[in-house]
Amino acid sequence: MTPLRLTVAALAFAALASTISGCGAKTPDYQSIWGNGSTTTTSSEPEAPVTVGRYLEDQGVAAEAVAPNAPTDLTVSIPTPPGWTKKENPMLPATTLVLGKGEKFPRAILSVVKLSGNFDSKEAIRHGVVDAQLSPNFRLLDASNEDYQGFPSSMVQGTYDMDGQRLHSWFRMVIATGSPPAEQRYLVQLAVTAPADEAPKNATDVEAIMKGFTVAAK
Repeated sequence: MTPLRLTVAALAFAALASTISGCGAKTPDYQSIWGNGSTTTTSSEPEAPVTVGRYLEDQGVAAEAVAPNAPTDLTVSIPTPPGWTKKENPMLPATTLVLGKGEKFPRAILSVVKLSGNFDSKEAIRHGVVDAQLSPNFRLLDASNEDYQGFPSSMVQGTYDMDGQRLHSWFRMVIATGSPPAEQRYLVQLAVTAPADEAPKNATDVEAIMKGFTVAAK
């Protein structure tokens, strides 16, 4: 697997720069891939919350980013609302699908990560809300750990600060399993972000993307 320098928070909130780096097949450095977990603690420091990335790292899971349309055993897709187009973002891996309207926001970011290793999907997904709450001045509006389309899932909706702007983001993380016999597991992430003061204006498009988000074994 090729290491990825890709934070979950960056994809979740379309805000932080992320880069790819790697030099051969080895276990990824999750501290740089997933980005939000603390590697060390001392007796005088409170224990850092466990993010999805930290949990997977602790389980020895390897990760490889793939394009949403790449898996042959899993369907991952989102609709394109009227006026939205595919966007290029050099700060995100080429495998990431970015849809948007306007120069900066709103944006929908869809990513798929192939996971290799043994771990508990339901336990991993429990940590999804942790990634979101590490965003600057994060305010939780809604959260759920209910399954999505039959797969373990975490949904978080909230607002946070970035570059002097208040943003509103809806984020869903799904740990999906492809069709037999391989039953390959994937971490699928969708984030839809817009300025908080423009949430009503973008509500129809955001809802269409959220409701049209498909994750299903082929």
